[in-house]
Amino acid sequence: MTVEDNNSKRKLETSPTTKIEATEIQACPECGSTRIMRDYEYAEVVCMDCGFVVQQKITYRGPEWRAFDDGQRAKRMRVGAPLTYTIHDKGLSTVIDWHDKDVYGKSLSVGQKSQVYRLRKWQRRIRVSDSTERNLAVALSEIIKISNILNLPKNILETASVIYRKAVKERLISGRSIRSVTSAALYLACRQCGLPRSIDEIAKASTVSKKEIGRSYRFLIKELNYTIPPLRPSQYITKFSNQLTIQGKVEEVAHKIILAAKDGKLTSGRGPAGIAAAASYAASVLTGERKTQKEIAEIAHVTEVTIRNRYKELTKKLMIEISI
Repeated sequence: MTVEDNNSKRKLETSPTTKIEATEIQACPECGSTRIMRDYEYAEVVCMDCGFVVQQKITYRGPEWRAFDDGQRAKRMRVGAPLTYTIHDKGLSTVIDWHDKDVYGKSLSVGQKSQVYRLRKWQRRIRVSDSTERNLAVALSEIIKISNILNLPKNILETASVIYRKAVKERLISGRSIRSVTSAALYLACRQCGLPRSIDEIAKASTVSKKEIGRSYRFLIKELNYTIPPLRPSQYITKFSNQLTIQGKVEEVAHKIILAAKDGKLTSGRGPAGIAAAASYAASVLTGERKTQKEIAEIAHVTEVTIRNRYKELTKKLMIEISI
């Protein structure tokens, strides 16, 4: 060990004002220890066991300002908008505001307005530089439009955008319409995140045929190597309860019926939507807040015969007594 290393170790241990924080776990090349610390005062990465200086002249990644209370920290902190995959440039580009006012709030003159108009026009043009970004801009706006129609949460929107970006990166879009691939990406995101949305709902919102969406969906799963878990009946219960505007007690009873049916192996080989619809109907009857089989069938997109058959199976196998 050199004299410089000993000095670094002594300074690190004795200086009370040294700012130290743990780095990523890595082994020391001298002793193999994983107790590695980053000393920003001396710009070194040091092993805490043997004092070996692993790296010198490191870059301090913290802010260049200091704050001594919350007020100063809030005033001096500078952050931008968070990154998002729903915009083709991830939200990093700037946008010239449409208000024709200067930094002091005064209105611009006629010559300045025309100049700002030209700048604003060219700013919109240079945001989309090539065909790939143009394709992303159109496709991501289509994903946002469909998700707004279906009231999908933001995590579904972000996941679908990432899936479409992967498809563009792998060059899977050529020869297929943008609407069919975006609809398939949204359905794939719903399945991946466990949100019960059928192809019929997405096809109705995107005006693309169910057959075309299914074809693109299977193609994306095959080419991108996705493993999609099957939907469970319990995932449909909350959706049906919200659309039927029933009380929380009915939803709780329906979840208990689904859990008992799963323990009795009554859900295997049967569609999850039909089982969930029958459990919702049985729960509404048990709690006294009756809903007709026709109402539940329209929401669940199954037939009334399916609900009746599953309802009879559940009441018979689980020995549920229904008073008429």
